[in-house]
Amino acid sequence: MRLSKELLATIGVVCLTSGVAFAGDCNTTADVQAYAHPTLFSAQGHSLLTGDADLVTTGAKIFKPCNAKTISGKQNVVIGREVKKQLADMKAKMDVARANAYDPKMAVLRSEVAYIIVEGLGFTQTAANKYTDLSANYWAKDEIDRALAADVMIGYPDNTFKPDQAITKAEVFATFAKLMVVDHSKTATPVFNGQEVKYIPNWAVGCTNEVLASGILNAVPEKDKVVNAEYLTKEQVSYMLNAMKASFSINTSNGAEGCATLYTPTEVKIKLSERLSARTSTIGDTFTAKTTAATTVNGQNFPAGSTVKGVVTGVARPGVGNPGYIEVKFQEIKNGDCKAEFPCQVNCASLDVKKNPNIVSRLLSVPVEIVGRTAGVSGRTVSTTAEVISNGTEEVVGNVADALSDTASLHPLKGLKDVSSGVIAVGKGTTNIVKTATTGVFGVLYEITDELKYVFVPSSTNDSSLNPDEELTIVF
Repeated sequence: MRLSKELLATIGVVCLTSGVAFAGDCNTTADVQAYAHPTLFSAQGHSLLTGDADLVTTGAKIFKPCNAKTISGKQNVVIGREVKKQLADMKAKMDVARANAYDPKMAVLRSEVAYIIVEGLGFTQTAANKYTDLSANYWAKDEIDRALAADVMIGYPDNTFKPDQAITKAEVFATFAKLMVVDHSKTATPVFNGQEVKYIPNWAVGCTNEVLASGILNAVPEKDKVVNAEYLTKEQVSYMLNAMKASFSINTSNGAEGCATLYTPTEVKIKLSERLSARTSTIGDTFTAKTTAATTVNGQNFPAGSTVKGVVTGVARPGVGNPGYIEVKFQEIKNGDCKAEFPCQVNCASLDVKKNPNIVSRLLSVPVEIVGRTAGVSGRTVSTTAEVISNGTEEVVGNVADALSDTASLHPLKGLKDVSSGVIAVGKGTTNIVKTATTGVFGVLYEITDELKYVFVPSSTNDSSLNPDEELTIVF
């Protein structure tokens, strides 16, 4: 399935995962990013890091992952972080020494190719192997056994697999060509982005051309290295696999060979039945939408007016200098008794953006939102202040106790040092209390201003919202 340029214009910060994270597992949900008020930037304020290290909240800024795919027209709808997740999962499975030396930009090893393919495509069948260099406790033995059972990879005549040997890009292309069914030239010189691909021996010309014809290399970073380097990186191979999952129909019931075939993209056009916004939506909120054109999903035909169901899987509230983001997942489509789940991969999405949400809805919601959001800021300010006081009290009293104990033990200099530490702790605690109180007051004013801005200049929040009158086009 190809990415069309007109659907890839950048969006705000609405994260879209249709039953999806790009080339991801249908059961995968987005990381939860808790609500931390953007003005609490004292040392003991709220700084958050999501589990996959993709999203960071520090003080007044939320950093979006650079590899996140967003909806065209909405900067703050993100789709697709599966490559980073797969590489992180692979690193986590390695032994400590390997993990400490791990770098996704380094040449991919034979064991890593086996891991990426069998985990990415879900090969489960395993079989004992004859290779003498695969110990029972080797980190990727299970994945290599599955790759061998699926006939995706093979060892060497001397009964070794050489799991820690770098695999050439020609060998990677041959492995992927075995998985795919794509028309290609078996003899033409391989050319990518107008340049002849180097380090391709004669035996690998046909399989390289098949990979090139598939289009999956268009998703790979550092394309100059695809042309000029002898080896691909771990990251590049993961991108290849996930691009194949996004562009091909995968059926492994008859084995690995030829399991990936190109298919016609599924396009779904919908309008939401309600507004989803980074300002007000909560993780776990469900929503519905209606299709505006007939579509076919998983071989079933659905007319215009069919119901689409989804859920909010991630939210970061707007703050000073950032629009926040919302991540949504479209799960199923239904018309009468006919129902189908959406494919696991969203290829791209675009939106017919409208300027402003309904004025009546804004006027009704803002007074309530002001009360709730200022109460939240006030509560977090008080609780943070209490935390600072509690920590400081514990530290100061501990220092006093240590000073008395050290002095009584005839260590007066150590006791004096304990007293000095207590004085410093009091100063630090006082500073943090003042900072927290100041930012709390600023936070309340910010929330009120933000709500009034939403009434009078609602377009300022459109990048992190989906509105009922906007038509969203999703391509699977």
